[in-house]
Amino acid sequence: MGSVDVYILGQKYVVKGEESPQYIEQLASFVDAKLKEVCSATPNITPLKAAILTSLNIADELHKLKNEYNSVTANIKNIDNKTDAILELFDS
Repeated sequence: MGSVDVYILGQKYVVKGEESPQYIEQLASFVDAKLKEVCSATPNITPLKAAILTSLNIADELHKLKNEYNSVTANIKNIDNKTDAILELFDS
């Protein structure tokens, strides 16, 4: 397990993890950008409140993507079932 120095809102953090340093840096860059969005939209926000709002925004994105993924997966299964039914007609 390696460690990577990352900067979020100008603050240095040492992150240890199983993933590659590049991946950890990408995550930190993503979080930094999201925090900067919140801070620029809400001047004078405390870092803690910015972190909480950013966490909620990221959680919202995650849940919407999970719901979209589940919907797409269900549609694919439905199409697969219909395809199997059509193929069975030809096999008969």
